[in-house]
Parts: sequence; structure tokens; C-alpha cells
Amino acid sequence: MYQYQETNTYFAQVADDIKDLAQVELESLGAMNIRLVYRGIHFKASRQNLYSINYNSSLINRILAPLLHFDCHSDKYLYKRAREIPWEGFLSKSDTFAVNATVTHSAIKHSKFAALRLKDAIVDYFRDNMGKRPTIDTKNPDVWFNLHIDQNRATISLDTSGGSLHRRGYRQETGAAPMIETLAAAIIQLSEWDGKTGLYDPFCGSGTLLCEAYLKASGTPPGILRKNFGLEHLPDFDALLWEQVKSAGRQKIIPISTGLITGSDIDRQIVETARLNCSAITPHNNIKIQRQDVFDIKNINGKMIVCNPPYGIRLEKTTDLSNFYQRLGDFLKQRCTGSTAFIYFGERRYLKNIGLRSTWKKALSNGGLDGRLAKFELY
Repeated sequence: MYQYQETNTYFAQVADDIKDLAQVELESLGAMNIRLVYRGIHFKASRQNLYSINYNSSLINRILAPLLHFDCHSDKYLYKRAREIPWEGFLSKSDTFAVNATVTHSAIKHSKFAALRLKDAIVDYFRDNMGKRPTIDTKNPDVWFNLHIDQNRATISLDTSGGSLHRRGYRQETGAAPMIETLAAAIIQLSEWDGKTGLYDPFCGSGTLLCEAYLKASGTPPGILRKNFGLEHLPDFDALLWEQVKSAGRQKIIPISTGLITGSDIDRQIVETARLNCSAITPHNNIKIQRQDVFDIKNINGKMIVCNPPYGIRLEKTTDLSNFYQRLGDFLKQRCTGSTAFIYFGERRYLKNIGLRSTWKKALSNGGLDGRLAKFELY
């Protein structure tokens, strides 16, 4: 038996600044014995709940099923132990695979070298036992494996998600510096939006916040468009149970009214991109998007405003946006009566330029950006 089969314990890779939200989500999806650690969460789950978490989570990046855990003081021993795993239980000679690795405080110093040694063990196992080796595909493999070494303790896992879950499948095209889907989902969660009040994004970009709002309001499983999940390569995969979990998720989808979720952007091409992306998850094109300069909008009264305004990476890095944010603050004060705004500042220094007192601020990273989400009550 593999480690995950003996303990029913898995590891969810989650951004550190949204682990509190991910914990609540995991609990709602049936996870137990939840333990938060650096860059993720350990938890126990039944097979059904493991499937449900993969299909329904909006905040988790990957869920790893540990196969083998052992002391590892050299790359030779890593190779030796990895050769002991019967790899044909996870992939065939015709499958492609890739290895992710992280190494900290260990005799093996480099993660790429550690990944290479695990890859060598898998390839050599197939070559010696079956005469043919599977192919490496680092971009879109059939199976992802994960290697984590910390303090000379190694864990080899299968990625049950089959690549990062933030790739929902609705993003057909992107604009400059798109917001990662899990961050957008976290912002929608933090806004405490009830799915009934109108939601407006005046800087919609490629539509990520709008799409995540739709998923939440309609109860659409975030994994509904994904074609492949790594859990299908587990040796104890239950195809019937997997279909039942997906069917149960689809049955919970509820219709939402056209005009509940709306957005705009000044760039005509970006608006077309957002419409394309949103149409992938809204069968009746419920999300309405128009081309408009935010400062030409007459008013946004009594709505939930959620947005990610332009910042240095989306424009020229040397551009000073102080005056832009001052104008945005004036717009919110003068033309958004009775609304609540949740604004993500990719560059937090512009918080001081908006001229509004925030109810709260929360640190949220987006790639390499140390951003801030701020809530503003507009009276």
C-alpha cells in the first residue's frame, strides 16, 4: 500500500495568504484533521471527498497524494528508493509525465537535480522492466509527480489534480499581467458577496474576477471545464464514484439573472477577450461586459464593486499612477453612493493616493507582487 492509502492523508498546495480561506473551504468539502503548514495544508479525506475537493475547490492549487516517505541523504539513495515503486500502476509506456521538486535544508541542494534523479528512476524502471520508456512532457503531461525534500526527508507524491487547479479552462485568451484565478476567487470570497446584489468590475481586463464571481453565484464547480485530473491515474481510482461526484456538482448549479454580474474596460480588444472567456462558463452569456472608460460611467450606485485597477506591470513600469488613483477615489466618492468597493492594489503604494479611508486591508500576493486588497464603504 502507498502512504496515502494507509493514512488517507493528502497535501494541498495553497498560497500562504489565503490558507485561512482554504481551510474553511476544505472543511465544507469534507476534509478532516486539517493542519496548516508552510505553503500548504495537510488533511485527511475519504476517496469521495478527495474527488470532490479536486472538482469543487476554488482556492487550492494542487492536491498531492503521498506515495512514499523516507530518509534521503543522497541522490543515489533517492534513485534507489524511487526504483522500488511499481510505476506501471500510475502510467503506461505511452503516457507522458513530468516531475515537480522542492528541496530545502537537505544534502541534495538543487531542486532541478532532485527532479532529474526521480525522472531517471522512473524512466530506467520502465526501460529495464518493459523495454520502453514513457516520454517527458514538462508543459502538459498525462501525469504529474511531485518530490519534496526537507531536512533530508523525502516524499514522492502523485499530483491528483493533474496540474494546477487555477487553470479552470475558461481563459481562452489573456491580457497583460492577468490575475491568477485562485486569487480572484479569494477576493470574491473576502468581499462576502451574497450573489444577489449586483456586482460590477470597471477594470475587468480578461474577465477573471467576473468569471470567478459567476462560479460562486451559480454554484458552478471550478473544475467543470477541466478535461483531465491526476486522480484518474491513482491505482485505486474509482471511475463510477468520480462520475457520481461530478454529476452531484453539476446538479447544484443554479441559474443567475442576466445583469447580476457586469463589467467594463477601456480597451476594445480586452473587452472582446473578456467576453470570450466569460462565454466559456456562461451558457446563456449572463455576464454583460461593455467598452467604457471608468470616468465616463454615470454612476455605480448600490452595487458591489470589485476590481483590479491598472498598475505598473499592466502599463509602463515607470508610469506614475498617483493622479489616476486620486481621480478614481473622487469617482468612488461622488458617483458610487451606497456601494461597497473591494479594490486590489497590485502596487500597495497607491493606497495612499485614493483618498478614502478603508474598512480593512489584507495582504494578497499575485505572482511576485506584494499586493493589498482594501474594502471601502461608500456613503
